[in-house]
Amino acid sequence: MGLFGTNGVRGVFPSELGLPEVHDICCALAEHLRFRRVLVGMDGRASSGVVAETVCSVLNSRGVDCARAGLVPTPCLEYAVKKLGYDAGVMATASHNPPEYAGLKACAADGVELARPDEEAVERIHAGRSWGPRTGAFGTTATEGRAVGAYVEGAASLLDTEKIASRRPKVVLDLGNGAQAAAAPRFCRLLGLEPDLINGDVDPSFPGRGPEPTPETLGGLSGAVASRGADLGVAFDGDGDRSMFCDERGRVLTGEQSALVLARHVLAKSPGALVVTCVNSGVSAESVAAESGARVARTRVGSVEVSRAMTETGALVGFEENGGFMYAKHNQVRDGVMTLGLMLEALAASGSSISQLTSSLPPSHTAKTKVPCSQERAGRVMERLKAENPGADLTDGVKVVFGPREWVMVRPSGTEPILRIYAEARSSSRLDELLSAYSEAASSH
Repeated sequence: MGLFGTNGVRGVFPSELGLPEVHDICCALAEHLRFRRVLVGMDGRASSGVVAETVCSVLNSRGVDCARAGLVPTPCLEYAVKKLGYDAGVMATASHNPPEYAGLKACAADGVELARPDEEAVERIHAGRSWGPRTGAFGTTATEGRAVGAYVEGAASLLDTEKIASRRPKVVLDLGNGAQAAAAPRFCRLLGLEPDLINGDVDPSFPGRGPEPTPETLGGLSGAVASRGADLGVAFDGDGDRSMFCDERGRVLTGEQSALVLARHVLAKSPGALVVTCVNSGVSAESVAAESGARVARTRVGSVEVSRAMTETGALVGFEENGGFMYAKHNQVRDGVMTLGLMLEALAASGSSISQLTSSLPPSHTAKTKVPCSQERAGRVMERLKAENPGADLTDGVKVVFGPREWVMVRPSGTEPILRIYAEARSSSRLDELLSAYSEAASSH
């Protein structure tokens, strides 16, 4: 695995990713990108404050001017870079990883994560410690207080706010003790809504339900929606770029279900647009796109892959199966606030409930699981699966297709020492069978 995983640089702090490592990464970034003004943000992790300060100090030492955005969601930082005219952004975050992790995400001047060729160039400089000596004047660090306002106002400007306000949906926000606490409640109030909050205090230990929202960890949100008579609930991950939704009955939607509801809503207004998603998303993406004459392009797994494919092709919509949704009119990145806004607009425009919107989707069963696995053993597992399935799709990991709407995909995580297993089937029993069989195979190799 290189320095950059599927989405940024992450490691346990400080044993795997400490301040010396942050220093070297920032030197390599500055050497390759030659930026002059950088916006620096942070999530609420215990390590993120000192990591963000180190980023500023190191970049200052390389002659780069920095501005502190403070505690913000990652998509807020990315949008602010583009909107406010910075050359790049660096976010101190480990996203959905456990609390002991630290991390860095970088974006370019267009507000989108660095392209893979840029990451590879930074990795080469980093590996060779080949940044030159410091020359010229030191940079300075200022404070940037406009990021959150620009972010929520930019998202709201793309929505039918009058229709949302007239419907006045009742919303429960599960902020997960994470960075969306700085923006999502303010966004809802901008739309004329007063959200109910759970896990609303930023806490580096993520005591409410952990930094990764999954169907298994969202019992609190499900119960709150049902008991409070809400129209929907939404849960964000640690840095606020992914959203998992809950319908009015308290049923947690998969990331794929919510993405298809949103894609259908957006594409109905933009027939023939392009959708980008990963090879581990289900085949219903093509079915929903076809309803409006849209097309689907597939990429390797990872938001960087989807985001950069969107910028290259002019795609309107991008999504991952994990609750990451991208709307190009705002920014070609995963964005918890923009995704929530679109779901509220879809709800208001349809006059339906969330459960009705999901029940009209093409019938499909998708799920995923994970198996703890060292990098070395993961390599052996993948080689064995390739040998056992000579006709498999090797775009990313190993994807074995058994028939229409029936496949399994196994790939090593780019952010954690685990193997991820994805599957789609025509029935829930067959889905469980596929996941169990491949989980056992991955564990026993």
